[in-house]
Amino acid sequence: MGEIRVAELFAGVGGFRLGLEGYSDQARGWDLPAAGPYRTVWANQWEPGTDRRQFAARCYEARFGEGSVVNEDIDAVLDEYEAGEREIPDVDMVVGGFPCQDYSVARPLSQAAGIEGKKGVLWWDIYRFLRIQLAKSEGNARYCMFENVDRLLKSPARQRGRDFAIILSCLASLGYSVEWRVVNSAEYGFPQRRKRVYIYAERGASWDADGRLTDGVMARAFPMEPPEGISHVEIPADPYEATQSFNIGGRTSPFLEAGVMVGNVASTCAVTERYGGPRATLGDVLVPDSEVPPEFYVPPEQVPRWEYLKGAKRERRVNKATGFEYSYSEGAMAFPDPTDRPSRTILTGEGGTGPSRFKHVIARPDGRLRRLVPDELDQLQGFPRGWTDTGMTDGQRAFCMGNALVVGIPHRIGRAILE
Repeated sequence: MGEIRVAELFAGVGGFRLGLEGYSDQARGWDLPAAGPYRTVWANQWEPGTDRRQFAARCYEARFGEGSVVNEDIDAVLDEYEAGEREIPDVDMVVGGFPCQDYSVARPLSQAAGIEGKKGVLWWDIYRFLRIQLAKSEGNARYCMFENVDRLLKSPARQRGRDFAIILSCLASLGYSVEWRVVNSAEYGFPQRRKRVYIYAERGASWDADGRLTDGVMARAFPMEPPEGISHVEIPADPYEATQSFNIGGRTSPFLEAGVMVGNVASTCAVTERYGGPRATLGDVLVPDSEVPPEFYVPPEQVPRWEYLKGAKRERRVNKATGFEYSYSEGAMAFPDPTDRPSRTILTGEGGTGPSRFKHVIARPDGRLRRLVPDELDQLQGFPRGWTDTGMTDGQRAFCMGNALVVGIPHRIGRAILE
């Protein structure tokens, strides 16, 4: 195949780009292989707020070069492009991670302006970007790869699976066939238990949907046992129909961990992973204790508070706003975190010295407890050690990694696309 030109939307610190293109920096000893002849020709990253909030974009530019990312609101950028005031290059592939929100649709396709989403605005920017590319040339944006939290398959609570049905309907309306797969990165050898749904779409493809479940891009990237059963789901032709009627009253989502949609019919099944390769652990990414700054160690007087937050609870609480008393309970978490197995999912709140239920804390041989340093968070996501060390604070580096993806996942998908 020739060069595959990529647009990376909501780029963060470049996880998709790194996974597809690879990266080499001999001075730092970084040498990540490319998944194939992918080349990112356009990228966008914008964090709503002031200039101080643009630390992810500055990291992206520090690693990939000046001018490598458009650090502006994507909606405004697309407005300017459609008005002829800005140029966006033709691309073969569109990638990006977008938040899980409410994707309800306010207008049907039959209206002249097309569908209009009420919320989940970042998905609608992806949809709009695809429409713009396709309007320029039918050969553009042939491939897509997207990432989201796995609850996308079953949201919202009052209409299970509706939001994912809307996204599938949008892609089908543009001529795409789709594969999806919920991937727990630790089940394929990575050092973090991070479960996310990955979506691969190809325009103009005509697949055998049931067969594609076990021999498609996702199945080649992440082998699984043959499914015990396959169910089929009708996807509304108009995203507006999905908002109004999809799975009304359903207690569970019809979308399972793996699926293929061809022509508005989805085949879906549960997944049992098949993997026999090496398995990494949290301990594999730890830096020497001599390199850990003192502020990452937990003061002895704070340990009881950490133990309380990590421990099981069943207690009466009062809502401060209403005065309503209620019963609150939660289970215990491992404290300290074990280093001989993959870590829990890292979150955006890993930074800061204060005690927290969700931050990682590990025990050292001398008995002291400490939090994870940013270099370790980088490596848990598969980035080179020090990737986010571009002038950010420790909290900003943690925020970026909590929002990032496991780099090895798009890398494996990229290789499978070429196969």
